[in-house]
Amino acid sequence: MADPTGREAVAAVWRIESARIVGALARYTGDFALAEDLAQEALAEALVTWPRAGVPRNPAGWLLTVGRRRAIDAFRRRSALDERYAALARDLGEGDVVSGSVPADPVREAEDVLWDPEQIDDDVLALMFISCHPVLSREARVALTLRVVGGLTSDEIAKAFLVPAATVQARITRAKKTLGAARVPFEVPAAEERAERLGSVLSVVYLIFTEGSSASSGDSLIRLDLASEAQRLARVLSRLVPEEPEVHGLLALLELTAARFPSRTGPDGEPVLLEHQDRRRWDRAAIRRGRAALARAARVGRGLGAYGLQAAIAECHAVAPSVDATNWERVVLIYEALGRLAPSPVVDLNRAVAVSMARGPAAALPIVDELVAAEALSNSHLLPSVRGELLTRLGRTGEARTELELAIRLCGNERERAVLERKLADLGRPARKPFQGGPTYP
Repeated sequence: MADPTGREAVAAVWRIESARIVGALARYTGDFALAEDLAQEALAEALVTWPRAGVPRNPAGWLLTVGRRRAIDAFRRRSALDERYAALARDLGEGDVVSGSVPADPVREAEDVLWDPEQIDDDVLALMFISCHPVLSREARVALTLRVVGGLTSDEIAKAFLVPAATVQARITRAKKTLGAARVPFEVPAAEERAERLGSVLSVVYLIFTEGSSASSGDSLIRLDLASEAQRLARVLSRLVPEEPEVHGLLALLELTAARFPSRTGPDGEPVLLEHQDRRRWDRAAIRRGRAALARAARVGRGLGAYGLQAAIAECHAVAPSVDATNWERVVLIYEALGRLAPSPVVDLNRAVAVSMARGPAAALPIVDELVAAEALSNSHLLPSVRGELLTRLGRTGEARTELELAIRLCGNERERAVLERKLADLGRPARKPFQGGPTYP
């Protein structure tokens, strides 16, 4: 009789070990796309075998053993007795592998699989660089990273991003074909190329976390599964490339931002704005980890990079006892530095929010009006929501109403839209406390 806990064990092991398994198979075969397919076949075999026969003592070794045997079968089908097949057979210690991928005694054979920690690190790092390769589209990088490094299924990725599973699977398939056509080698890039490629990796991790921390659509403000996966990937990177300051800067940003998650939503999932959050519920352990990562970024680098500067802003919030006690002038200065280092309309909009807190809405409105004139963020609800808030505080109720109505039409997240609708309903009522929202401060 099948044991239902076997399937649970498969899922748990796969989530933890998938990157190591795919990486090892890619190193053995020299073919990233094939390695991912082999790992999926091993996973499917485990889903059948473990509930019936029990979970092996070395589950990761079992999966790797099955994957390697599948690789030998694949090479045999391609005229198997070539040099690569022979090398694989010697590595397995087998003179003549009987056709059929599943070991006769997979538990016993898996005990012989040894993991070299340094080789694992190189394999996982190479896997991340390949999954985030610049030849792939942004959507493909995200899907492939979550699949092969994060161990998520196509259904899980689709659910997280509210797209059909077929769409995710198509992106992954196209991505693997693109990498094959571009002949991308399975290796950690050379030092001179690594810095440029690392930026792509960090960008993907940041994108995953951003969607998790402030969902662009759906009925949940926060998607903890995505945010947590991004944090895990950032921690992995910080161990693999400890000499890179921006890796620590990104980790600091994610830890400090996630520290506020426990108080960002109410009992029914409704957003709780920064000034109303119970700071006693903030995750102090995450704040300590984030500040330690930020300090390390400062030590190993020559000044903070873009992620480090954003983490420094998040630290200002993390150490302040209240909104009013926040060092807003320092936040403004950091945003100005960030705008010079990594200029973008979102940075300018966030700077405007900080200026409104430090110097009042009249000082911030010209910054926002410049963005409107430049037609920046034209499809985002963020700009009209901030402008509507500033106009409300200045007593220009009619203009504020127009802006908030536009923000409501553009907002794709039901929870955020409800906040905007409440703001619209409050227009004309007694003045509220200072700024009640903004893209960085929910």
